[in-house]
Amino acid sequence: MSIKAFVSYLSLEKNYSAHTIKAYENDLKEFEKFHKQENDEYRLETVAYVDIRTWIIHLVDQGIGNRTVNRKISSLRAYFKFLLKTGQINIDPLAKHRALKTEKKLEIPFSEIEMEKVMEQITYTKDFEGTRDKLLIELLYATGIRRAELINIKLNDLNATKTILKVLGKRNKERLIPLLPSLYPVIEDYLEHRYKLKILENEPHLFLTKTGQKLYETLVYRVINKYFSMVSPKVKRSPHILRHTFATHLLNQGADLNAVKELLGHSSLASTQVYTHNSIAELKKIHSLAHPRSKE
Repeated sequence: MSIKAFVSYLSLEKNYSAHTIKAYENDLKEFEKFHKQENDEYRLETVAYVDIRTWIIHLVDQGIGNRTVNRKISSLRAYFKFLLKTGQINIDPLAKHRALKTEKKLEIPFSEIEMEKVMEQITYTKDFEGTRDKLLIELLYATGIRRAELINIKLNDLNATKTILKVLGKRNKERLIPLLPSLYPVIEDYLEHRYKLKILENEPHLFLTKTGQKLYETLVYRVINKYFSMVSPKVKRSPHILRHTFATHLLNQGADLNAVKELLGHSSLASTQVYTHNSIAELKKIHSLAHPRSKE
């Protein structure tokens, strides 16, 4: 069974995104190339755990981090599960494998003060790019959507009154997110400038470059980094930190964890719980300031 068949399975049956599928394919091809150098008769279907272990050691020796190694092994695991499902193998060589230990990343969200500064104190230009950047930042913070979800928003994903946004998330899972009233004028302001683009040719996507093309991921990152560098000393300033900020601020204000899960488009509650550490820190702060015994 070829890698090509596995890729088709991920696309047609699992509905994985093109980005995810490409990552799986690259990991498998990298593993295949390594072991063809080790064994002339090598085939993915005949791999034993000792072969995988050899590759893991090779990756670690190359200075590749445990988190990246685990991701690559996850690609192999998905492939072997596919081979089991299709009857190509009888035993999963990764059945007893344990992921390498990784340090938990502590991602620091922007504070409410920083968010207020970037939305209220910075002067955005009154042209196409300025109105686009302002809406981009406000929409990420107001909805918690992913960067890929943002750039794939189409005009018809906004309802007629611009109060509900339809988002297509991972595995083509659709969700509806209510928009805050404060966003309405920002959306209208941007759309007014968007429709005036002279080179616009029936482009369905909401967010565009100044040349009328669909927005791309690195540009979103540059926009976030540009404006937040003006108000925040944090080293990491990315779209994902805004998603993290959205979840943290909701939880700090007492939002239900399940509700936040639905807004973020997580398939399991465990994925949402990673955002609770900052919420707990806020609770500790409030508890310390408010409890009578803390004053002793």
